[in-house]
Order: sequence, then structure tokens, then C-alpha cells
Amino acid sequence: MARHQVVTAYPNAVGPHLDAFTEMLAAERGASRNTVSAYRQDLIDFARFLERDEVTLAGADSGAVRKYLGALADNGRGARTAARRLSALRQFYRFLYSDGVRKDDPTAGIDSPRRTRSLPKTLSEEDVSRLLATARSRRGRVGMRLRALLEIIYATGLRVSELVGLPLSALTGDGQFLLVNGKGGKERLVPLSEPAYRAVNEWLPHRQAMVGSRGSPWLFPTAAADGHLTRQRFAQLLKEIAIEAGLDRRAVSPHVLRHAFASHLLAHGADLRSVQQMLGHADISTTQIYTHVLEGRLQRLVNENHPLARRGRPRGGKG
Repeated sequence: MARHQVVTAYPNAVGPHLDAFTEMLAAERGASRNTVSAYRQDLIDFARFLERDEVTLAGADSGAVRKYLGALADNGRGARTAARRLSALRQFYRFLYSDGVRKDDPTAGIDSPRRTRSLPKTLSEEDVSRLLATARSRRGRVGMRLRALLEIIYATGLRVSELVGLPLSALTGDGQFLLVNGKGGKERLVPLSEPAYRAVNEWLPHRQAMVGSRGSPWLFPTAAADGHLTRQRFAQLLKEIAIEAGLDRRAVSPHVLRHAFASHLLAHGADLRSVQQMLGHADISTTQIYTHVLEGRLQRLVNENHPLARRGRPRGGKG
């Protein structure tokens, strides 16, 4: 893993423990490179803040943490950013405490900044249909690959890193399911829709022709360093297809398609626990952000089935 070189006015500000912490995240918790990099950058930012008082990252007290959070607010950083930075600090100092480096956790008595959970950005079913129809109109190897990618992500709600990093061996149950290795190395089985199943099977001969005798373990192989399609390239292709479909490219992203998957499933009667399992959320509270789409359906359910609601209807009305 590439390590960031940090040059500071106070040379010991970062200290020797950051490397050990990030290595632990990757080795013991199975954190992705992006997650490890994000934690590292957050901790480096705090270390730079501590420089003015000549305090090391490992030696900061609760007052320094509170002062840092206050500085973030003064600089216009939102509650979401502050909460994420505090989460990184919590995990770092718990790591130092468990390793005996510190006798206390300076974040223990600090509450997370309150933040409002904004509704996830999503697409209408009509917009997704336009995207898929545009992808289906493309021909050749690139067209077949794009169609398979879009059909899979809309049918399964995979994270973009899970999607592009799918191994060929993820196809199971005669290709009707995907065995997905998610966050923290947790596996989950996700069913493919019929359109996604067909798109994958139409892509496989093109994939085989592309890799030839050299072979590849990936479902979407490329010549990239990781051996498979990158998240950035898929996002770029998605923007291109959005423009072609007549949609605002700024409103379309892999994560928006993941939100569309969850929202549309719930709107058509899926239960929250099933959606949680397919999304790979560890906690149901994360999935509950989508419950806004349930309000209309639940209201119809009560109006159509509750005896008191029916009692108030005029005779001859439709039940």
C-alpha cells in the first residue's frame, strides 16, 4: 500500500502509530484501500492542526479534539464532515488504548455532531428505463459490457467497487445469483433479475474473446493495474450514456443507481429487511433512509385494508 509522505513544521506531529493503525484496518478489518486512505487523510489533517501547539497525534487530549471540531465548524465544514473526522479519531485512539500506547481515549466523552440525514438522490423508473434502453442500443463488445454493468447494478444495488471487482466465480446457481464479497469481507448472495441474467450471458462470449487464452479471474477484465474495470471508468461511461439518453449527467452516478434499486424495490412491495440484506448494510438503520418511499404505499395499504377506513367509504365504492 502506498503511503503518503507528510512534511510538517513539527516533525513528530504524526508520530509512528499512524502506519500501524492503517495496516490494522486493512489486515484485520478488511477495509478497502479507499477507506484506509480516507482515514489516513483525516488523521493527517488533525495532526497538522495539532502542530501549532506542538502536540503529537498520539498525545492529543480531549480539549484538542474539541478545539479541532470547533475549528472545522468555524471553517464552514458541515456536521457530516465533522462526524466522519471524529469517527476516524475514535477508532485511532481506541486502537492506541487497546495496544497500551495510551491509558485513555480522548474522544470517549465527545458527542458526534448532530446531522440531518438528507434523502438519497435517486432516479425515476422512467429515467432508469431510458438509461437501460440506450445501453441496449449499443452494439459490440463495449456495448454488451455496458449493458451488463447497468443491468447488474440496477438489479442488485451493488456498490460500484463490488460491481467492477466481481470475479467470474461470483456467478453461481447457473448464473442466477451473484456471490458478492462486500465490506469487511462479508459475503452475501444476491439474485439477478431476468434482464440482468440475459445481459450477463450475452456479455460472457465477448469477455472470453477479449481475454483469450491468457485468461482472467474478473467478470469485467481490462488492462488496468487491478486487472478489471475501474470505478472511475464505469462512472465516466455512465455519464456518457446519461447524456445520450437525454438525462442530466450530473444527476446520474453509480451510487444514484444503487439508491434507485432500493427505492424502486420498496415502492413495489419489498420489505426493508430484504433490501438491507441485498444492499449489504450491517445495520437496518442505514437502510431506513429509504423509508420515505414507503409512506405513500403504507397510506394506500391502510386506506384499502383497515376496517375503520373501509367503514367511512360510501356504499358501492370500490374496495
